[in-house]
Amino acid sequence: PVPENVETVMAMGFEAWIEDQFLRPEGWLQPWTDWSAANAQAAALYGNAKQYAWWNRVMGVPKLRPDDPPAAEATPDPLRQRVAFALSQILVTSDRPEQLAVEQRGMANYYDLMVAHAFGNYEDLLLAVALHPVMGIYLSHLGNQKADPSIQRFPDENFAREIMQLFTIGLWELEPDGDRRLSDGTDPDPAGNVVPAGQPIPTYGNPDITELARVFTGLSFGNNANFALYPRDFTVPMKLWDAEHDCAPKTLLGGLVLPARTPSPGNTGTAGMADVTAAVSNLFHHPNVGPFIGRQLIQKLVTSNPSPAYVARVAAVFNNDGSGRRGNLGAVVRALLLDAEARNAPSGTAA
Repeated sequence: PVPENVETVMAMGFEAWIEDQFLRPEGWLQPWTDWSAANAQAAALYGNAKQYAWWNRVMGVPKLRPDDPPAAEATPDPLRQRVAFALSQILVTSDRPEQLAVEQRGMANYYDLMVAHAFGNYEDLLLAVALHPVMGIYLSHLGNQKADPSIQRFPDENFAREIMQLFTIGLWELEPDGDRRLSDGTDPDPAGNVVPAGQPIPTYGNPDITELARVFTGLSFGNNANFALYPRDFTVPMKLWDAEHDCAPKTLLGGLVLPARTPSPGNTGTAGMADVTAAVSNLFHHPNVGPFIGRQLIQKLVTSNPSPAYVARVAAVFNNDGSGRRGNLGAVVRALLLDAEARNAPSGTAA
């Protein structure tokens, strides 16, 4: 027999089914994690409330007992859940570090960013990720302070490197179809040195990391009245403290100059947040992002080896959804699922 969910797709058609999925209520992970953590049987069985909750959520386990959480199948959103899982593999964190291993509620809250933005805008998701304390701990920009050479203190560069390498532009300049762009013998690398003809062109260098690390200074837990690292609430976005932020001018990737900022009265973080939003926007608008992120989404949702033409078509929708919007993930998901290469995959040939 044909599974019920397949029958639904067959009856509605691909496009109508996708549009219906866009309208489904979000299946949040955190509430189920909170319930699982409080449920002794679940904790004893799995020892991991988030893992237990994730499997229940994505598999659509029904409500079995009166005190169970609301059933996942009562508000099924399978496409959103698949896209959220794909995004979580790109904007990756882990609960293996000791500080996060015991923060299952916070880890679930971070995962819910993927659920919330699965069909939203990638720039909004990128900013939310940059400000989440789970990411702040995982890539160590939470508690990052401006440089003080007198005591050999310099900003941690971990997140600054990974937001470029993993979350936006990758290591090499790309063609619109995702292939590496090769130098014609006149293209400079980020340091201004000419890249030999036929060689790939690096997207960034160490100075770009150092400058970007200065942007992500002054962030700490959003529930505190000062820059202190305790108490800690992993469900509240990080807050920026201008007193700990490097407000001096910065030159970012592509020559973008961030001006000197005036620290906000009362440490409201206005100056620092202006730097953060400008830096995230700068990366988001880099031409690499469409093919770099588009290819990964195709690999996680459709096929591990998409053709360059397939990547180019999806990247074009990332760049412009048809109404002038860049980074519309809903449009990207629609495009990659309805693409001819997704709907008419070549058949294997028997040996």
